Amino acid sequence: MSEKYKIDTVGVIGLGYVGLPLALALVKSGYDVIGVDIDEQRVNQLQNGSSYIGDISDAEVSRAIERGFESTTEYNDLRQVDGVSICVPTPLRKSGQPDVSYVVDASERLTSILSEGCTVVLESTVYPSATEEVIAEQFEENGWEVGKDVFVAFSPERIDPGNEQYGVQDIPKVVGGVTEPCGDHAVALYEPVFEEVVRVASSSEAEFVKLLENTFRGVNIGLINELAVTANSMNIDIWDAIDAAATKPFGYMPFYPGPGLGGHCIPIDPQYLSWKAKQHGLETRFIDLADRINRQMPKHVVNEVTALLNKNGLPVLDSEILILGAAYKADVSDTRESPAIDIIDLLQERGANIKYHDPHVDKITTREWRLESIPLTTGLLQEQDCVIIVTNHSDIDLSIVVECSSLIFDTRNATGTFSEQSHIYRI
Repeated sequence: MSEKYKIDTVGVIGLGYVGLPLALALVKSGYDVIGVDIDEQRVNQLQNGSSYIGDISDAEVSRAIERGFESTTEYNDLRQVDGVSICVPTPLRKSGQPDVSYVVDASERLTSILSEGCTVVLESTVYPSATEEVIAEQFEENGWEVGKDVFVAFSPERIDPGNEQYGVQDIPKVVGGVTEPCGDHAVALYEPVFEEVVRVASSSEAEFVKLLENTFRGVNIGLINELAVTANSMNIDIWDAIDAAATKPFGYMPFYPGPGLGGHCIPIDPQYLSWKAKQHGLETRFIDLADRINRQMPKHVVNEVTALLNKNGLPVLDSEILILGAAYKADVSDTRESPAIDIIDLLQERGANIKYHDPHVDKITTREWRLESIPLTTGLLQEQDCVIIVTNHSDIDLSIVVECSSLIFDTRNATGTFSEQSHIYRI
């Protein structure tokens, strides 16, 4: 690395599902890394060598500390860093507008402490032009010339929690600078870390890449969810149909139905693009339709379960229902936007008695209620009027679930090998 792009110490702001894996990858690549998070509990855990993310072990945190990894709640500790990666949350407001307040806060705090020549890369998902409008303009207003005094870029996070095939460093890293020198500096920061760095023309183009990836997934999941409902009305097994279609070696890519979208990316990212398009007077009809279909899936699940209970002579009122899986996807502990929460809400509104089991999620707390995961036993299963499989965790023994349950509604095709069982129904 030339002296022009010399980067030794990197700060990572936000040590969640994105920031902590990135921080440890930077450490492995030889950087001195300072992680900043406003959550004191997280920082205390890290300082004690303890991980709070399923994909990262305590041993990995301890090894990073041995190599010099520091964690703190103080932004002032970033005064001398050569680079900063911002990995803070970017949720949607109830109005559907992007909430970039955490990004604004991070950039405002950085403005007064940045050292000259620092490279700042935003990794949080935002709408196109946000890096320039929120971060670069903030720095410019405070006397920094972007592209000369400081360097600003966007690089979308692509971490897939629970994916054992692709770790954070294996996934190609897309980078786009606000200016060409900004892109040069960001590439220099990330090239020692990732197997491949993909340079695009601008920060706005890099922002669009992330939204494109997840909008593609969201729209196709919306399509297959609609087809699943359609197939069910025709007494056609959608799962068998998907498997058969997937035998075509070209022109088809399988997507799978489910109880609704979860996680931070797929339910949220397309709405960022839709919102920005509306600022340009455009209507994103595919995005909006797919969003409506996907958000209706929890209600579809509850309607199907209600109909099955009625078929068995049972009202949903006062029925005993067990939810298997609260996380938004298999083998992770993340419950952000999990459809399980919506399903529980809807069933409780109809008067059902709800319990849940999830080996990765100890408790779920919303504004309305709090539930704790209970042990999965034969006795518990035998007491239930219906078991709803919402998340297909690999460490749940489905053979026991099938054997001991009187009625199962499977939203993930987890019981596909038991499809001959008459008490199992699939979405």
